[in-house]
Amino acid sequence: MEPLGTTTLLLLICVSCLFFFSAWRKRSGRGKLPPGPLAFPIIGNVLQLNLRDMRQSLHKLSVKYGPVFTVYFGSEPIVLLSGYTAVKEALIDQGQEFSGRGTQPLLEKIAKGRGIIFSNGERWKQLRRFALTNLRNFGMGKKSIELRIQEEASFLVERLRNTQGRPFDPTVFLNHAISNIICSVIFGDRFDYEDKKFLTLIHLGMENTKLFGFFLVQLYNFFPTLLDYIPGPHHRMIKIDEELKRFVLERVKMHKESLDPSCPRDFIDAFLIKMEEERQNDQSEFTTENLARSTVDLFLAGTETTSTTLRYGFLILLKYPPIEEKIHEEIDRVIGRGRSPCMADRSQMPFTDAVLHEMQRFINLVPFSVPHAVTKDVHFRQYLIPKGTTVFPSLESVLYDSKEFPNPERFNPGHFLDENGAFKKSDFFIPFSTGKRMCVGEGLARMELFLVLTTILQNFTLKPLVDPKDIDLTTIPSFVIRLLKPYQLCVLPR
Repeated sequence: MEPLGTTTLLLLICVSCLFFFSAWRKRSGRGKLPPGPLAFPIIGNVLQLNLRDMRQSLHKLSVKYGPVFTVYFGSEPIVLLSGYTAVKEALIDQGQEFSGRGTQPLLEKIAKGRGIIFSNGERWKQLRRFALTNLRNFGMGKKSIELRIQEEASFLVERLRNTQGRPFDPTVFLNHAISNIICSVIFGDRFDYEDKKFLTLIHLGMENTKLFGFFLVQLYNFFPTLLDYIPGPHHRMIKIDEELKRFVLERVKMHKESLDPSCPRDFIDAFLIKMEEERQNDQSEFTTENLARSTVDLFLAGTETTSTTLRYGFLILLKYPPIEEKIHEEIDRVIGRGRSPCMADRSQMPFTDAVLHEMQRFINLVPFSVPHAVTKDVHFRQYLIPKGTTVFPSLESVLYDSKEFPNPERFNPGHFLDENGAFKKSDFFIPFSTGKRMCVGEGLARMELFLVLTTILQNFTLKPLVDPKDIDLTTIPSFVIRLLKPYQLCVLPR
């Protein structure tokens, strides 16, 4: 038996050496990548990471290896950037080189490189430029979209009034209102809150967001080929996307039947007109596939992030009633009760503005942004990052910088107020990311957050169902987007 045991041991040692040699060659053959934990062949660093709380795992690695380090998702190297200096150097100082869209296998399988968010190269440039132009044309940053938000906020107020002080979960209420604003831009009109197709659309978006918290969805980034054959929530996400695109294509068909090229009503109309203009161009990026994908991108991004921020923001106010009371006082002093809040009021409401900024900083909704990629071989600090390498900038490390925001784990509007109580800007405030890939809807989101929050607090006082000190602000761990636990509240007329 002894010779067999020795032979087996020697074989295991040889195989292990081959594995480690393979991992070393993989690193040495891809430029001079930043340091990081030793990756195993095939599985990468999966054993060193807690997939149920990737944020915490990656934070620990940044402490050990520094602000620029490498981990392997399966066989693919991922470069992580931590801290304001590293993120700024990459996304702003070398913005063009870091402007690619990195690969996340599940999102790549869903988007197939189409649309505004997940495309690259010339396609991305053309679609992003088109989206920005037409979002502005249809009101983003203008008085017209402000009026739409005010109108939707008034519908929301009536809906809240009808709760008559009874407990309710604000998720659906906020999702409906915020979704209707982006729907008016991309589809040309808002939906009735009882419209069955609209309710289905909202449900699909909410379910899609929740699925990001599932373990198998996190694991898919490491073993996409294997998990393609295993049932799970990742397959449901693909089906949800197909249902969303089917809804959009139905609206596209309706738009084609009533299209007036001289008077585009919304984003879909504008895209259809552009498609017709480029009909003879075989290389045109303005295709039905990119129209469907871009519209889904705008709908999901324009609904979930803002509604989740408001929902989490109200939970914060429930926990800290004195902060809500100071907002009430500022609303009464600047706006009063006789008219709707408007964007011109924000400059006169430094405390409310500071609270909104602190909410976005504290919530840290998308901790690692959407993945970037380098568009060519890039010399970054003392490293050489090969073309196509995926890069994750840690927005959390910037938003929670303890020098810029003392005690960052505590909610404190004072982070955005100077000694005189005036609003104070910060370069570290990057919840929408920064650089060439920053969110195209930032302007719209900022308007929605201010107008919806102030309109609700102008009309209601928020009432928790438990003692404020017992309110839990922790979220469900997720690598892509922070997920809020369900809660209920009451709203009492003022």
